[in-house]
This record gives sequence, C-alpha cells and structure tokens, in this order.
Amino acid sequence: MEDAFWRLDKTESKIPARVVFQIWDNDKFSFDDFLGSLQLDLNHMPKPAKTAEKCSLDQLDDTFHPEWFVSLFEQKTVKGWWPCVTEEGEKKMLAGKLEMTLEIVAESEHEERPAGQGRDEPNMNPKLEDPRRPDTSFLWFTSPYKTMKFILWRRFRCAIILFIILFILLLFLGIFVYAFPNYAAMKLVKPFS
Repeated sequence: MEDAFWRLDKTESKIPARVVFQIWDNDKFSFDDFLGSLQLDLNHMPKPAKTAEKCSLDQLDDTFHPEWFVSLFEQKTVKGWWPCVTEEGEKKMLAGKLEMTLEIVAESEHEERPAGQGRDEPNMNPKLEDPRRPDTSFLWFTSPYKTMKFILWRRFRCAIILFIILFILLLFLGIFVYAFPNYAAMKLVKPFS
C-alpha cells in the first residue's frame, strides 16, 4: 500500500526476515565465479544437518513435515550445515555446504557483549577461529608436485602405478624389437670368430 506524504499517522510496513548467503570462487587473474547461494527465511528455515555428510538438497524441500523447520526468532541460536544451490537450467544442483552458527541477540545484549565484524576485534561472542585451510597451495603452476600428490595421486593411484609398469614393459619390448635384428644378424654371421 502506498502512503500519501500528507498522512499524519505513522505506518509500519513489515518485510520478510530473509537472509541470502552466496559462495564465490576468488580467482587471482580473472573475474570471481559465482558458485551457489542459500536463501533462508528466518521464520521458517530448514533445520541444519549435524555433519557435512548429512547435508543435502533434501533439506531445502518445502514438502517436509513442519517439525523439519525452525524459527530463528523462537530458538535464538541455530548451528549446523546448510546446502548451497546452483541452478543449471531447471535443475537444482548442490554447489557447496555452509557451516554456520546463526544467533539473534537483543540490542541491549549486543551493547553488553559487543562483537566485531567478521574476525575483527573484539573477536568475542562468539569467538571466530581462523579457517582450517591446508598449508599447501593447489595452484598447479606454482607447485605442480603438491597438485599431483594431493589431487591426482589420491584419486588415480592404481591407474598411475599401472601406467608406469605398462610403460616400463613397453620400453623393454621396444628396446628388444630394436636390438634383436642386429643381435640375431651378429649371431648368424659371427664376424669375430
């Protein structure tokens, strides 16, 4: 409803309490890539999964029983894993998983226990730990050995070993085929006897 500017009584308009989370790939040389998003209605949001393995797109299905949903305003704190979604055509696909703790605090409580933006000071209420990232860099052109070890070796260990053994056998077979005619000719002719 549109209010006229000469109206004297105050009007109150309510908007749905929704929050949107997005996952972006932080590229060094090109534009950042959008990977997926998660939109939560804080009055009717799906319960989070306890572990990353149990987190799936099924959590976002609205046809589930009402007890699968929770209101952040009633529960005050929610912690767990939520799925992020990307759409390819008409099909929704799992783009990632977010581990979050969502908490609603009153303004008076916020003034008593301040919290910084992100990990800025004061990093309290709740204390945000630094992310657990691997010490290695997975940029293939800066450290190709680490890329081979952590990505290729773990997935294709048997295939790589089989390829190396097959390569060595083919190498010996090729050397044999190359050297055998000369050796056989030397045995038949016997030039040094």
